Order: sequence, then structure tokens, then C-alpha cells
Amino acid sequence: MSKRNGVVVAALVAAGVLVAGCVWLLARSAAAPQYATAAVTTADLRQTVLAVGRLRAKELVAVGAQVSGQVQHLHVALGQQVKAGDLIAEVDAQPQQVALSNARAALASLQAQLAAREAARLQAQLGYQREQTLLRGEATAQATYEAAKAALVTAQAEVRSLGAQIEQARLQVETARINLGYTRIVAPMDGMVVAVVTKQGQTLNAFQTTPNIVMLAKLDVMTVRAEISEADVHKIAPGQAVTFTTLGQPGVAHQATVELVEPAPESIVNDVGTGTSPSGNEGAATRAVYYNALFDVANPDGQLRPSMTVQVTILVDEALQALQVPNAALGARDADGWYSVRVRDAAGGVASRQIRIGLQTHSQTQVLEGLAPGEEVVLGEAVPSDVPVGGLLGF
Repeated sequence: MSKRNGVVVAALVAAGVLVAGCVWLLARSAAAPQYATAAVTTADLRQTVLAVGRLRAKELVAVGAQVSGQVQHLHVALGQQVKAGDLIAEVDAQPQQVALSNARAALASLQAQLAAREAARLQAQLGYQREQTLLRGEATAQATYEAAKAALVTAQAEVRSLGAQIEQARLQVETARINLGYTRIVAPMDGMVVAVVTKQGQTLNAFQTTPNIVMLAKLDVMTVRAEISEADVHKIAPGQAVTFTTLGQPGVAHQATVELVEPAPESIVNDVGTGTSPSGNEGAATRAVYYNALFDVANPDGQLRPSMTVQVTILVDEALQALQVPNAALGARDADGWYSVRVRDAAGGVASRQIRIGLQTHSQTQVLEGLAPGEEVVLGEAVPSDVPVGGLLGF
């Protein structure tokens, strides 16, 4: 066979293969269409909202000093358990002791003055009574009587004035005594020292703000603040069941119940502080808005710590042993709220059917009416797995 004949034969063979491939594709396209389907199943269906939250102590108190001075003694350490009334720290009390001594001395001075004024008042009263008796017997002048009466009135007024000053001095003594007591800082409640803010020897200035010495927390009950997206907050309500895990122990699930959904996001504080409205247009398109859902959880073993990040799952609704199909099977919704689905029959054909749905999750939908367990719904056209990429034409 010549070289030219060989080329002709090869061309005829290639043409034959091409024609056969086209015939095969046409035959395949004329066959029954292939569908991706899913069975109608029965299982528990749960609608949940996922969120990220932070752990906080149920009760957290900043223990501070109400007087200025140097911290002479710090009686607690980080992580120490204390009882209500335990001594936390002592501030230099010399200025308060001097102030108390001065107040007591001023009170004693006024009390001594009162004693002298009482004697003068008694003397004025006796003189007035004597002049009053003499005036009846016309044994004294009217002017002398009136002078004795004025002296008595003056003495009585001076006694009342000193009485008021003494009452004021007693209050000053009590204030100085209270300020002296403020130099001994005690625990306001049972708890653990979770932070030591002020060191021993540090000088405090309480004239402008109350300086904190330690942070005291009760850790037997923790509070979770879960950030709920504005897209999901309408689904959340008090009483819903919550499950959460920590990043350190993802396999340990903690159970709780939603207690409160805050009516406004935390960002509203910044909006008020900057004089802008929360509904303003500035940044509205890009700023994410979250609302805090709060719930408590017991922490008897102390494994939950403040500021831990938690993954929260809130159960919004559930349907036990619900008939369900994948969301991808749902077609158009009509005016009466029914959805169209395509159902495959035993002969391989496909028919449209209307169904009524109930609970819906991210992937599954509860079927209330229109389907039976075991039926197959169409999800879409199936791509033949035996057709190579590029087809038979070499593309």
C-alpha cells in the first residue's frame, strides 16, 4: 500500500469514529433523562441559631478605696478566695486619725463653751426672776427689769446656738470616724480575687475617681453574653434551650436557658456618646449589628473562666420524627403557601405535586402534607458520570 493510500484509510477510520460518536450522543440524548433524587425520610428536625459569646462572672465587683493615701498593706493575692468582711488592704490612716482627733477636740471645746453658757443663762434667769419680783413691789425701775429680761433672752439664744454647733461637731466627728474606717478596705461579698489592680506601697488619689485595688468575682455561676445577628434576633426568646462549648473543651457541652435578650445592641452606647443616631446612614451598609442574649450556667468545678470564648447553639424550634425533604427539592410557592415539587414514580417518570411545609432549617424542610415516606423527589438534572470531560470530539 502506498503512503497516499495509508493516509486515506486513516482519514476514513477517523471519520467513522466521529460519526459513531455523534450517533451515540444522539441516541443518549433521545433516551429518558437522568435525575438527581432524594428519598422522603422521617427524622428529628431542629431549627437552631449559632452564635459566638463570652463568659463573664455572674457577680463582678471592683473593690476600691474611698480615701487617698499610700497602700501600706495588701492582704490578698491573685486567685485567693475571700469571705465578705475579710480585710483586703489598709491605706495609711494617719491623716484620718488626725482629722478624727481634731473633730473630737472641737466637739469637746464646744461642749465646754456650752457648760459656761448654761451657767450664764442660769444667772440671767435668776436675775430676771429677781427683777420681776421687785417690779411687782415697785422696788426696782422698769429699765432694770427690761435689761434683766434682755440678758436672759441673749443667754438662751447663745445656748441654742452652741447646741447647734455641737450637733454639727458631732457630725464632723462621725464623718472623720467613717473616713478612718475607709482606710481598711474589706471584701463586700464572698468571691475570688481575679485581678490585683493596685500594688502594696502605691499611692492612691481618691479626689477625682475611686481607685480600684482588686477585682472580686463569684465564679460559681457564670453568665454568657452571646452575640445574635440582627438577621436572627427575632427568632430568639427567653426560655429557649441553649448548648455551648468552649474552645478548650469542644467535646464538653454545657446546657442552659436563654434568660434575656437585650433590647438594644452595645453599640448604642457609642452612638449616644458620639451624638449620632443608631439609625443614621453613616456606616449603615457595612456595620454589623449584634444583640446580646444572656443566660447563666453553674460552674461548680471552676472550669469556666471569665472572658472565655464560647460557641453557642440556641434551639429555636424542633419537630420530632418529621417527614422531610432537602431544601433543593422545593419549587415555586403559590399564593396559598403551597410549594411545588417533582416526584419520581415507579416507572421512572416525573410528576409535579403541591406540598405544604412546616419547620425549615438550612438544609431540610418539614413536609406537612403532600408526600409519603419513601417517595423520591427530584433535586435536579443528573450529569452522566460516564461522559469524559471534553466529550468525544476531543475538546
